[in-house]
Amino acid sequence: MRRILVTGRGGQLATGLETSLPAQGFEAFLVGQPDFEFDKPETVRAAFAAARPDAVVNCAAWTAVDAAEDDEPGAFRANALGPALLAGLCAAAGIPLIQVSTDCVYDGLKGEPYHESDLPHPVSVYGRTKLAGEWAALAGNPMTTVLRTAWVFSPIGRNFVRTMLAVGAQRPELRVVADQHGHPTAAPDLADAIAAILARTRETGWRAEYHGVFHAVAQGATTWHAFAEAIFVAAQPFGGPRPVVRPIATQDYPVKATRPADGRLELGKLHATFGVTLPPWQDGLTRVISALHQAERS
Repeated sequence: MRRILVTGRGGQLATGLETSLPAQGFEAFLVGQPDFEFDKPETVRAAFAAARPDAVVNCAAWTAVDAAEDDEPGAFRANALGPALLAGLCAAAGIPLIQVSTDCVYDGLKGEPYHESDLPHPVSVYGRTKLAGEWAALAGNPMTTVLRTAWVFSPIGRNFVRTMLAVGAQRPELRVVADQHGHPTAAPDLADAIAAILARTRETGWRAEYHGVFHAVAQGATTWHAFAEAIFVAAQPFGGPRPVVRPIATQDYPVKATRPADGRLELGKLHATFGVTLPPWQDGLTRVISALHQAERS
């Protein structure tokens, strides 16, 4: 196994894989719009044929959670039909597929961390379409690994860390939701984990236990409010802003799509199966803040 086809070029996770995969001895072959679009299946087939990959990591998705509420067919094409097509291509080629999914397949009402064996119950269009994508990928290719992640952030793109730093530089006081719990996960850390999973698969060959769903998030959970506070603390050594961050309830910040109130996840299965564990979210935050500072200096 050498060449890895990575979809979603230019996105947070795909950009991380551009570095993480070569570090594990893989060649990263990245594809994205307009050359690769799930709405144009012929581009998917052409990209797959051109790459001739040994494995595929699907990072391409409709990730605009609130916008999905207004265009479920579009979200379904990207999040469900796209993975179904990729799974079929991978199955025909006899190669593994890593399908990236989300904690939004859960409703957040369990009151304790979810196990992979818990029944999903998505409460948004985004969550429903991502769950459909999981099912399609798992059913379409016997060599599929689904990774459910959460609260992804990185030095690039639109994400909570970059938004907080930008808004915090403009306002002396911010109001951030304090009653939603989850795992902030740095895209570079998730990319390293995916590369390590592929390295393990290369070492052992495909095993039946690799087929299924795994939680792939940073260690430790927090709230959006506490995460925001941590962002500003981490940015202080680099001259970052330090606004006052006021805690508010979800109902005080209305959005179209419902998010899981408690998306905490059990993490043991990923380590038990692949020997892979992501670092604590605080370490990922330090890594991303440092990368942002380096980018500003260069």
